[in-house]
Amino acid sequence: MSAGPGTATDRPGSLVLHASCVALGDRAVLIRGASGSGKSTLALALLARGAALVADDRCALEVRGGRLLAEAPPTIAGLVESRGVGLIRVPYLTRAAVTLVVDLDGAPDGRLPPLQNCDILGQSLPLLPGYGVPHLQDTLWLLLNEGTLTNPDAMP
Repeated sequence: MSAGPGTATDRPGSLVLHASCVALGDRAVLIRGASGSGKSTLALALLARGAALVADDRCALEVRGGRLLAEAPPTIAGLVESRGVGLIRVPYLTRAAVTLVVDLDGAPDGRLPPLQNCDILGQSLPLLPGYGVPHLQDTLWLLLNEGTLTNPDAMP
């Protein structure tokens, strides 16, 4: 699975996606999906729990040192949208390494779906389809706090 639609930048090996990104420690989750799919809402829920904003609405991505790095385009750095309220300025990280991708347009395949990956700029990352997933913000909070995805086929 590929990164999805994005915009090329003037920097080779970089891309701007319609996505949000939040981080905790050295882990960042890239939240992608169509307009109105809940990217900012999910980011706000994780920010309220203590995650740090990297980018909202658009996320600039590039590979450095074998890691996919995310940052906000300068014009929107530190801004997060709260639908029906407006833009909120918050402290933000200038850059974070993406360790997980959530796709709010994709639905999981069953109760215990197989692990999936996606490719962004040649980097393979775990992919979590998030459409309709109950308690998605709780799951992401656990994964940002040192949790790991486990292959259901490996369970006894």
